[in-house]
Amino acid sequence: MPMKLFDSHCHFHDKRFNDDRDASFQRAIDSGVTRILTLGDDLEASRKAIEVAEQYEGVVAAAGVHPSNARSWNESSANELEELLAHPKVCVLGEIGLDYYWDKTDEFVEIQHRVFREQLRMAKRLNYPVSIHSRESNADVLTILEEEDGANIGGVLHCFSGSLEEARRGLALGFYLGVGGPVTYKKNDELRELLAEIGTEHLVVETDAPYLSPQPFRGKRNEPAYVATTCQLFAEFLSVAPEQMAEVTYNNALKALRIS
Repeated sequence: MPMKLFDSHCHFHDKRFNDDRDASFQRAIDSGVTRILTLGDDLEASRKAIEVAEQYEGVVAAAGVHPSNARSWNESSANELEELLAHPKVCVLGEIGLDYYWDKTDEFVEIQHRVFREQLRMAKRLNYPVSIHSRESNADVLTILEEEDGANIGGVLHCFSGSLEEARRGLALGFYLGVGGPVTYKKNDELRELLAEIGTEHLVVETDAPYLSPQPFRGKRNEPAYVATTCQLFAEFLSVAPEQMAEVTYNNALKALRIS
């Protein structure tokens, strides 16, 4: 029985797919990928994500403002984001969250917190799940989710790389953990063991394409087809059949993203 997969987080609208997007989509189909979520990181990218989702069967979009772009947020952009969320191909508010890797000055951290909270409140008001980006900011992300009633928002903690305690805090809010290419890296035993402790019923698989290619393709552009590789390699680590891993994570993605 062939695997049926959901790439629950990628950027298929990215310009790095402009020359071969059709061929890349066909490779995904050939690998068993039947659903793809492509996420914007600002309003312009969100519009492009919607355009691509309109072109391909099984592709849905997310709209949101990434923490790296938090300085672009204002009343006008908030209104425009709400308009984008009303599009029938949009099912998620994201990618949103916090990122302290490039700039953790007090001023920018404060801006990120405000924009994150405002988008979470929008998601709750409009009944959208969220896709959460967290880089060197897990403690603050989880605290804000708890303070903003994240249990009544839900969604995915994208590319999860935190501690077991942080994972359990996310699960207590009803979030799923995103598993991508890094889980296949040779020196990432700690992440694999943590996710094994969590169990597959709380996981979704993703590529984050064009970034974070799984081990056999490191250094190359990632693409949705490679979610099959991540699924298979992690299934082998868990000693479960890849088809079982695919089925569980596919259904988890439908639940996490509230797709019927």
